[in-house]
Amino acid sequence: MDFDVNKSEWIRQPENYFVSADKIEIITDPHTDLWQRTYYHFQNDNAPVFQMKTTEKFFSFTVKTDFSEGHHRFDQCGIVMYLDSENWLKASVEYENEEFQHLGSVVTNNGYSDWATTAIDTSVKSMWYRLSRREDDYCIECSRDGINFSQMRICHMHKGAGEIQFGIYACSPENSSFKAVFTNMQLTDCKWLAHDGQAPDKKD
Repeated sequence: MDFDVNKSEWIRQPENYFVSADKIEIITDPHTDLWQRTYYHFQNDNAPVFQMKTTEKFFSFTVKTDFSEGHHRFDQCGIVMYLDSENWLKASVEYENEEFQHLGSVVTNNGYSDWATTAIDTSVKSMWYRLSRREDDYCIECSRDGINFSQMRICHMHKGAGEIQFGIYACSPENSSFKAVFTNMQLTDCKWLAHDGQAPDKKD
């Protein structure tokens, strides 16, 4: 089962892009970003997002990103679930400088973003991501080879029940532009298995 580009829509369509069944390219526009309030006390909500809708409660979406042309601070591309301006999540590698870049994720609930990161070497030019849904809880994973995935985070989305939208994004928050390439987009049964351990608390 594939990510269906014919059933996907742009939120803020970029000026330059290419879309086919097996590849999407975005040329980022300068000063585009997704961020809400926390720490920086500003709101940026102008990054292009390409995503499809679903009511399926259990699934995984996988995509490979190539950001070899990223060269300026905060250049980024990755996976996204954009519900509205104040409720969304994303995962990406953000270029920092010639020495390192940030592999990280942002979860935004009710208008406030967080940012969880780890530093990786600038020799990394591509990354796979997998977004899995179990009702209104979500898991984001990453992989260098598309086979072995490592958990980045588990999160709850306050508006993540019912119909959602998910897909890909790319942006350049500062005065920059680069080509982001997305391939190997695939929808599968949920790879994030049900918890095998402590039973849920009983509800009164």
